[in-house]
Amino acid sequence: MKTIRNDVIGKNTLRLVDTGKGFVGLVISGGKQLSRIDGDDPVQLWTDLRAAAGRTSDAYFGFDGARSRFRQFFPDGFRSPAFEEAERNYKLKAKAKLDDTAPLERALTGSDLGEAVLSVYRGTNLLSPFEKTRLEPLLRGPDADVFVQAAARFTIGEIDAALATMAGLLGKHDVAKWTAVTYLPFLWRPEDHMFLKPMVTQEFAERVGHPFVHDYSPALDPAVYASLRDLMAQTAREVADLDPRDNIDLQSLVWIVAEYKEGDVPIPAQAG
Repeated sequence: MKTIRNDVIGKNTLRLVDTGKGFVGLVISGGKQLSRIDGDDPVQLWTDLRAAAGRTSDAYFGFDGARSRFRQFFPDGFRSPAFEEAERNYKLKAKAKLDDTAPLERALTGSDLGEAVLSVYRGTNLLSPFEKTRLEPLLRGPDADVFVQAAARFTIGEIDAALATMAGLLGKHDVAKWTAVTYLPFLWRPEDHMFLKPMVTQEFAERVGHPFVHDYSPALDPAVYASLRDLMAQTAREVADLDPRDNIDLQSLVWIVAEYKEGDVPIPAQAG
């Protein structure tokens, strides 16, 4: 038997062993074996092992728990008037404004869209006040066109190069944040992209047992965004019975599951 991969995730040690006849994955914590998974494909086994490690968290309640918690606040689901008023409509309003004043096709190569984009950033409370303030000199300065074009390229799938460009520009203004990076792609194409609010998304990931809780880094690394998209793809599959329309619905689900408190009632324009 030979250990071919070993990693520490949170309180757990993950170990992948080649037995000569197949592979065994182990989750170990405090010297105690918590999970064992056998398989023939080491890549899939490692993925399954990471998921098993996620289920060991004290905060874990799985997607069944997430669904129940969402329904606690919105019994009629994503299409209830209360949900749309509290969580969806203001995001759709921001999307409509972006599509009208800085449409994706124009943003890919266009110029002089900085002020329009800044207005869209200001149009919701998805970003903090200080983040919006720090975006002002960027979107009113000489780098505005480059930033908007990079955000548009990110949206159409040029993730690595566009993310590097945005990181460099945002860093000049001390706002190299996932919120600033993912906001525009999320509004331009909510069927493909996800807005990343780090702390709340990590909490959601821990509750449903997804490795994003450990994959996350504040560094603008494409691997972090890939893990986020995997989390949302799994979430979409697991709550398909609730019929989410897009990642606007799913981002709201993340916020509700992780942030709403017992006894909360929906409030219009709830931060997400």
